[in-house]
Amino acid sequence: MSDERTYKVELLARVEGEGRFHVKVDGDRVVEAHLSIFEAPRFFEAFLRGRSLYEVPDIVARICGICPVAYQMSSVRAIESALGSTPTPTIRALRRLLYCGEWIESHALHVFLLHAPDFLGYESALEMARDHKEVVERGLRMKRAGNALIEALGGRAIHPVSVRVGGFTRAPRIAELAEVRPALARALEEARETVAWAASLSAPAVDNDYTFVALAGDAYPLEWGDRIRVSGRGEFPVAAFDELFVEEHVARSNALHCRLRDGTPYLCGPMARLNLFAEQLHPAAVEALEASGLRLPVRNPYLSLIVRAIELVHAFAEALDLIDQYQVPAASYAEVTPADAWGCGATEAPRGLLYHAYSLGGDGLVREAKIVPPTSQNQARIEADLVALAPTLLTLEHGAATRRCEQLIRAYDPCISCATHFLRLEIDRAEAPS
Repeated sequence: MSDERTYKVELLARVEGEGRFHVKVDGDRVVEAHLSIFEAPRFFEAFLRGRSLYEVPDIVARICGICPVAYQMSSVRAIESALGSTPTPTIRALRRLLYCGEWIESHALHVFLLHAPDFLGYESALEMARDHKEVVERGLRMKRAGNALIEALGGRAIHPVSVRVGGFTRAPRIAELAEVRPALARALEEARETVAWAASLSAPAVDNDYTFVALAGDAYPLEWGDRIRVSGRGEFPVAAFDELFVEEHVARSNALHCRLRDGTPYLCGPMARLNLFAEQLHPAAVEALEASGLRLPVRNPYLSLIVRAIELVHAFAEALDLIDQYQVPAASYAEVTPADAWGCGATEAPRGLLYHAYSLGGDGLVREAKIVPPTSQNQARIEADLVALAPTLLTLEHGAATRRCEQLIRAYDPCISCATHFLRLEIDRAEAPS
């Protein structure tokens, strides 16, 4: 008799992207596993060719409605690097504050509306709200506070318009930031409660061996850094990205897989940042980490829910500090001089390292562009995690195995495209030899 099992999920909600997972098992041994992604090509790198360097921040912001600030910040870092421009400490602080707003709204969305239903046994946040209304409302309040902060600095919450090469089109007044401060202060207390709540949830026991990658700089990885740390291998200049990593086209997927040059899949994002740079957390986040009972290194992807909650505490606390220290700059931006030049820059999007590189002309136009988003870098690692999980799936009932796989994928908060599509999961078991 055939010992074949097939799992299929025609619609995977609460992620952005389209794909299929296939596992082939020979007896009890996993011999093949693939995560295939089928989102349509976006062509943003091609769109940028021939456009003015000043247009780049507004164009790349459209890559994602959840993390437009990340794309803007990496683009201006790369262009300014190419043209030899260094932002003032005040402009850096404003950019970091804007980025805090994005971390807040993105992490709150993921923790409460996208991933929490997996832990509490619901198909959606709407269903979860019937029994856990206070949890969902807390998440919405926190997200609203992040959106308000982005709007105060960026002009609007989605695809902000104030970011420009050299700084901002306009610097906020002290009174404008003071208006959003009370909501951020209240949300900080709710973020502390969120860490304790996330730590109380039951998570599958997993212990994977990871290579962690995150931006290294003078503070907890966010909007600034000139080096990339690779766990167990050291730190390297951001400009050495193409020497460290390679993007490969996988025939089964429209999305590129990014790996280390030796083929090693790696993990970037909250878990990598915390494991590599916990000592740089804001003191409020350090307290939350200690109170959570989480022990480093964290090597269980299901525990990333707690890690994101800790980063929420960090983002709220740092945002409050930055607002309290803010002084309106004499100039909101510095002019740059176009030149034939190449430059790169990286920042830490909510989901992980985001790398941009641009070749510019003396006419101020973009010659070539390269953008490597965090989900592209994490895809190979997601696939490796699913391979490691597969033997466990075989011991579970069909529906439970499917949900366990979905929960793992959502732990990465993948931003594969800007629409929800489907994941088809197939497990094909071949007959064991007699």
